[in-house]
Amino acid sequence: MTRSEEPLLARPASPNSSTNEIEEEDALLTGQPTNRSPTSKARKWREAGLFVWAVLATAAVIVLAVVYQHESSVARSRPKTGGWGPDGKPSGKRNMIFMVSDGMGPTSLSLTRSWRQYTSGLPIDDLLVLDRHLIGSSRTRSSSSLVTDSAAGATAFSCGFKSYNGAISVLPDHTPCGTVLEAAKRAGYMTGLVVTTRLTDATPACFAAHANRREYEDLIAEQMVGHYPLGRVVDLLIGGGRCHFLPNTTEGSCRADSTDVVAMAKDDFGYQYIDNRADFDNLDNQNGHLDLPLLALLADTDIPYEIDRAQVSDVYPSEAEMARLALKALSAATKDSDKGFFLMIEGSRIDHAGHANDPAAQVREVMAHDEAFDAVLKFLDGDETEGVLVSTSDHETGGLATARQLHESYPQYRWYPEVLANASHSYEFMAREWRKYLDSSSSLSRGEKAIKLADMISSDLGITDYSDDEIDAIIDASPVWPPAYHFADMISRRAQVGWSTHGHSAADVNIYASHPTHAPGLVGNHENIEVGQFIAEYLDLDLEPVTKELREKKVKTSYSASASHSGNQTAASEGWGEWMGPPGLPANDNAQLVSLDEYHGDFKHRKREAEAAMDCGCGMKH
Repeated sequence: MTRSEEPLLARPASPNSSTNEIEEEDALLTGQPTNRSPTSKARKWREAGLFVWAVLATAAVIVLAVVYQHESSVARSRPKTGGWGPDGKPSGKRNMIFMVSDGMGPTSLSLTRSWRQYTSGLPIDDLLVLDRHLIGSSRTRSSSSLVTDSAAGATAFSCGFKSYNGAISVLPDHTPCGTVLEAAKRAGYMTGLVVTTRLTDATPACFAAHANRREYEDLIAEQMVGHYPLGRVVDLLIGGGRCHFLPNTTEGSCRADSTDVVAMAKDDFGYQYIDNRADFDNLDNQNGHLDLPLLALLADTDIPYEIDRAQVSDVYPSEAEMARLALKALSAATKDSDKGFFLMIEGSRIDHAGHANDPAAQVREVMAHDEAFDAVLKFLDGDETEGVLVSTSDHETGGLATARQLHESYPQYRWYPEVLANASHSYEFMAREWRKYLDSSSSLSRGEKAIKLADMISSDLGITDYSDDEIDAIIDASPVWPPAYHFADMISRRAQVGWSTHGHSAADVNIYASHPTHAPGLVGNHENIEVGQFIAEYLDLDLEPVTKELREKKVKTSYSASASHSGNQTAASEGWGEWMGPPGLPANDNAQLVSLDEYHGDFKHRKREAEAAMDCGCGMKH
């Protein structure tokens, strides 16, 4: 077609027309240059430049995103310094959270881990939070025995010294020793205690009281709110044990006298006081901005086992909930201070489950403590202030083994976690309900009792293959081997979980930390006193001036040997140590306790006066 024959609407090709694009494609295929004008080439170069710039910019964004993600991941995985300076010494504002898993030994972790994997359908490599933070182990003997009790164990943590079983921050010569909590308060730190047992129980008492015997819980209650030589040293107290703070004229009191320790705490030492879950929740909703000091007594005695508490969670908070409130409150209270805080949190009732040989209660208690441990880790990770978490046990309880030989024949290598999963209540709950039933009528026949027990065992323990002998044993139970022990043993036998004692054992216990670099002095195997010494080192505390002050003031309180029984408030005129209660153990001729208990031929059960415990209100010696 000639030019004159071109279509009427035909136009010359523009520089950006498809014709030029075809020429470009031909050039790429043939290698021959296109017939483009200089203007077209310049425009093309600009377009190419813009394209290259866009590619490079996109690549840069991608690279930056990858780097940022990597650095964020590294930052999350890289632990904080914990307050340790480059010279290996602690420096700056810092917090110390010390957790005690009372009675928890290494086998408690194995038992709980396997139970959790079974009940949650988890793989065998699933771990507890505690498992990921194991850094060492602790040797637990006291000055009077290779098998410690909680009082001597906690004295090792609080004072950094060995003492006799039953001592509440008192040395073998019956002189008081300053504690890390007392020294921390003197140094300007805020302080707190959170427990799931009575606040007057041995472990918390050892941080803020001094008594020759752990059984002097009425005396300990007074001291913990400030009625002793040092005055008030605790800013936050959360736990159970309300009965020791109420006068014996009040319903729910277990005191031997008419002293109103709650009134004393509020009027003389300025405590805000709460005694129920609703008020606890109101405090929690304040996001930590609450008035300190705080005394929160949330149960008459001990807070129920987690297996039971979970069914009445509207009445009692969990260990993790109490820990979170304490952390928020102390963090807020120290926000504008150059000093942080010291907080002791105890998973107290792991020990009680061990005493009763109740594995179903034990695994839930360990899980509750694991959750509280995780809550503290999350707090440390998100808090602006550096801090360290250290956790250990005062001792192991029960001689627990994930194995049991039920018969003379060689046992199978098995234990059955599903038996623990089937139980919905603890031995304590069962024993209490059984006692209520027996008290409901004085004319119950043996057959009626058997029917009631069968119903309780099947509904609360999940056991349907109970035997007549087991039913009879509970009906005929004696105080030495009460129904509670029988209920717990029914679970243990079927799960094939073994126990060697209803008391404590001398097993080494684990040490955990927020990170190994946060507690370098506790990596490996250590004496329990080194835990207390580490706390003092980390907070840069000198306990000796506190010890000296305690010994020099010679202050007498309202408590005396006679007052503990008669309610008489007149102080006796004995020696300076009277404010710690009467001495509780005999000494050698040199006024020192024996360094190690001796064998007395008691291969059969035999109560010895030196070991006899006063009634703590909970039915057993811990």
